[in-house]
Amino acid sequence: MPNPEILRLAGITKSFPGVLALSGVDFTLQQGEIHALMGENGAGKSTLIKVLTGVYKRDAGRIEYRGVPVEVHSPLQAQDLGISTVYQEVNLVPNLSVAENLFLGRQPMSAGQIAWKAINERALEILARFDLDLDVRENLGGYTLAIQQMVAIARALELNARVLILDEPTSSLNVEEVDKLFLQMRRLKSEGQAIIFITHFVDQVFQISDRITVLRNGGYIGTYPTAEITKVELISKLLGREYEKLSELAVARPREDAGREGAFLRTEALGRKASIKPFSIQVRRGEVVGCAGLLGSGRSELASLLFGIQSADSGRLLVDERAVRLGNPRKAMRLGIGLSPEDRKAQGLIQDLSVRENIILALQVRQGWLRNLGSRQQKEIAERYIRLLDIKTPSSEQLTRNLSGGNQQKVIIARWLASAPRFLILDEPTRGIDVGAKTEIQKLIVQLARDGLAVLFISSEIEEIARCSGTVLVLHNREVVETLRGQDIEDRVIMNAIAERHLEGSPDA
Repeated sequence: MPNPEILRLAGITKSFPGVLALSGVDFTLQQGEIHALMGENGAGKSTLIKVLTGVYKRDAGRIEYRGVPVEVHSPLQAQDLGISTVYQEVNLVPNLSVAENLFLGRQPMSAGQIAWKAINERALEILARFDLDLDVRENLGGYTLAIQQMVAIARALELNARVLILDEPTSSLNVEEVDKLFLQMRRLKSEGQAIIFITHFVDQVFQISDRITVLRNGGYIGTYPTAEITKVELISKLLGREYEKLSELAVARPREDAGREGAFLRTEALGRKASIKPFSIQVRRGEVVGCAGLLGSGRSELASLLFGIQSADSGRLLVDERAVRLGNPRKAMRLGIGLSPEDRKAQGLIQDLSVRENIILALQVRQGWLRNLGSRQQKEIAERYIRLLDIKTPSSEQLTRNLSGGNQQKVIIARWLASAPRFLILDEPTRGIDVGAKTEIQKLIVQLARDGLAVLFISSEIEEIARCSGTVLVLHNREVVETLRGQDIEDRVIMNAIAERHLEGSPDA
């Protein structure tokens, strides 16, 4: 007999300008259950949790908590109900002590003063439940991320959380730390705690979860008992493609438009510890090189090295066959490298600036602030790229936040085109935009390559990687594990290459 249901979300729908983030999503959680919530970038996981915890107001659907319909208007109200979230980036105060963080905002008082002795003693009792022997008077920031996460979980439970949401808790942990976290999660489950486990690690889901809910492109794909679904089936549902053996695959048409010119960029065993394993690739002028792999496979880490956001600690990077060191993005820009980041709102656009201001930003940085572009020149450049990319905006002075997702993405691409790049890295450029806008972006990517630009194209969508790329890099576990060219570039072949890596050494798959 299943455990009692503690949470039910039914038909949850949420839209933003130009984007349907959630469409009729269902989710249930039982007492004493670890329920994994999975999906690739843009699937809707974060939006669903933000609706549940009152960060966003849902457009449609209902939420039932312990059998009673509820309206959650804020994270504080969710916390009062018994729903707490522990994020990947621990949301505590590192320069306060462990004990202070456990009781932040609700410190016990004595004679009008904080009862420090009581706080420290109670903190030790709480942490003993988690087998943590810490000096609770020390600042939290002096401990490892794994310890900080355990303190955050302990705090959530002290707030009487009946539903504990763990958002990518293992992303920055090593194997030993993951094992310790899982040990505590199993203990909490045995005590009747309900846990939502958000992750992109397929293997970990099979280690720890009871059920799995998969979202894709804002839609509900299904909920599956972990014991009744194989890794093959789960990967197929995540990617939206059926897994097929190589012997059953049709031969793809050869790619005749893949970079006929020489290499613009080449790496020789370039890598960074704890980020991405050494990789050797080349990107030719006039070529689109696609990067495929599940979330967490190392795609964005590869882009960060090539744009100088992170510095390599091994190997060589060559541009025009000359070895270079990229200490920062500005040096990459001077070499003609541009990056459209994965999170366009947080990392790509300054939303309170106009379309014009966003478009000229990279060009202005490249020229230096002592060589300011005049307002007339700025307007001419902005309007040229608005026309070229068919950006739907009333004028170049429109605030970027008021554009649809697809047009915001075009503004970022326009920004880099205005700086005359030779190599453009596009990290998830079609994520979270409608089908029509996706097609326009895909056509633009192909056209940029035909015009001689070298392009690195990162996407979670296998079909568009196959459609646009002349070479495809397959990544797994932060390593380039396969390079596909010519007749091998077909969506089912890419799907197979990704799935095979996850299945290696998995007899139960």
